[in-house]
Amino acid sequence: MGRIWRNYGLSITLAAMFVISWALQTWMGWQEFVSEQQEHGQRPQAFGDDGYFWRWGQATFENWQSEFLQVFTFIVLTTFLVHRKSHESPDTDYDTEAALRRLEAKVDALVAQRG
Repeated sequence: MGRIWRNYGLSITLAAMFVISWALQTWMGWQEFVSEQQEHGQRPQAFGDDGYFWRWGQATFENWQSEFLQVFTFIVLTTFLVHRKSHESPDTDYDTEAALRRLEAKVDALVAQRG
């Protein structure tokens, strides 16, 4: 078990946090739904035309949609736009290539002097 935790601790922790937060969202949403149904004199039910399942699905997918949209936008924009000295931006590759060219030129000059 120690090896699995050491190799996959981050994934296990993130998965546990996801499941716990989703369970809390479900439970809290159910409590709110029951309260609203009782205020209107209706019996709360999980499934059916007016069941909690539809409200729960809407809340879940609204959260996921906004998160995926944010991540997708961030990835697409960082593909085309540059923020100098940012790890996400491709300018570091250009700087590395330029440094290599300078080093190659110096090595070539040293070789030419000796040869």
